[in-house]
Amino acid sequence: MEYIRRKIESQILALSGLALRQIDFEKPKGDPGLFGPESVSWQVHGDFTSMLVGGISALLLQALHPLALAGVWDHSNFREDLLGRLRRTGLFISGTTYGAKADADWLIEKVKTIHLQVTGFAPDGRPYAASDPELLTWVHVAEVHSFLQSHLRYRNPELSGADQDRYYTEVAQIAERLGATKVPRSRAEISQYLDNMRPQLLCDERSLEILRILLNAPAPNIVAGFAAKLFMQGGIDLLPDWAQSMLGQSISERHSRWIRLRINRLAPLLRWAVRNGSIHRARRRLGIVK
Repeated sequence: MEYIRRKIESQILALSGLALRQIDFEKPKGDPGLFGPESVSWQVHGDFTSMLVGGISALLLQALHPLALAGVWDHSNFREDLLGRLRRTGLFISGTTYGAKADADWLIEKVKTIHLQVTGFAPDGRPYAASDPELLTWVHVAEVHSFLQSHLRYRNPELSGADQDRYYTEVAQIAERLGATKVPRSRAEISQYLDNMRPQLLCDERSLEILRILLNAPAPNIVAGFAAKLFMQGGIDLLPDWAQSMLGQSISERHSRWIRLRINRLAPLLRWAVRNGSIHRARRRLGIVK
């Protein structure tokens, strides 16, 4: 059983930011990082299953904003290196959540520097810049809203409303340090923000190409391929109904139940297998035995 556990864990961690080996989450000893183990962010970001489903959903939601998508399309090699993009995004999230403060600060400054180089024009002629405060807010909200909704669906549906609001307040500091403005800090503010943004969203050929890339992402073996397709369906299912409709991917209530059932059956196996994720290493840094 230990061999099987290690095999599953190695495949999971190969998808994560840990594979880049840029941060040692176990040092320096005693450093709580930006949030610390009592934060809601540690709870929400600590589960591979819900974070993967939420991450897929966030990518698809972000791709509905023409200017945000233009920046990714023109300045990212995600079409040739989807795994690399997944790892880099994972490193930023895990590093700012579980890394020591110096590592989190380094990641934030690194991303800010990269953003300054991402400028251009969208297909409709409008200029874009990744450092645009409004675009940064959109990317942030699409991401953390998806993470929290996935956490509530697949990890802890009992998370209190107060803690959900606390989560949005905690992670807002990352967005603001990147340059975002007017960042929503509660469920009510997030809901209002998404409603206000809908007229700016568009599903075009580029949005659909993102969907196709995710749906056809390669897998190392049959079992991993099945899991990948299931998580992909989970990400689509997590989208708001209006976003599903825009992408032409509306999921029936029956199919939604089927997806959730199978993800919830798979999740305990993955949680059993992973003992050396970012959160586990951060706990060791702080001397937390769990």
